[in-house]
Amino acid sequence: MTTDRPTRETVIEADPQLPTIRITREFDAPVAHVYRAWTEPELVGQWLGPKDLTTKFDHWDLRTGGSYRYRQLRDGQEVASFYGSFHEARPHQRLVQTFTYDGVPDGVSLDTATFEDLGDGRTRVTILGLVEDLTARDMILASGMDRGVREGYEQLDAVLRTLG
Repeated sequence: MTTDRPTRETVIEADPQLPTIRITREFDAPVAHVYRAWTEPELVGQWLGPKDLTTKFDHWDLRTGGSYRYRQLRDGQEVASFYGSFHEARPHQRLVQTFTYDGVPDGVSLDTATFEDLGDGRTRVTILGLVEDLTARDMILASGMDRGVREGYEQLDAVLRTLG
């Protein structure tokens, strides 16, 4: 028997005065499952990005001081690639990393994800991304990243249901 759960709202906010993007989303899963799905590449690859893309990891070393690189493909053709470094990996609590799109190698975002246990098997994830300036932030917002984030989180909901 399958029960349909309502899709949680993904909130994407940009402070008009700061070069930041804040993304907030609640998930119907315990914090340990959400953190696991966020940090194990075989799970991350199942949900990251828009629904019409496939994620392939070239490298994934999740630890403080580690790094990553991945590509996203549509119909077997690469459409984007990303890389970064993990600055802090605090299980079930916090993940700090850089995020760079290969197409804009000077455009680094420093992203801090916090994982908050809401009780009753629910988790809130908040990501605060900091970029160089308001122009860079506005370019990211105009890129369609909101679609990728929202669709990715919907796919993450499905992955989390398999971990229960």
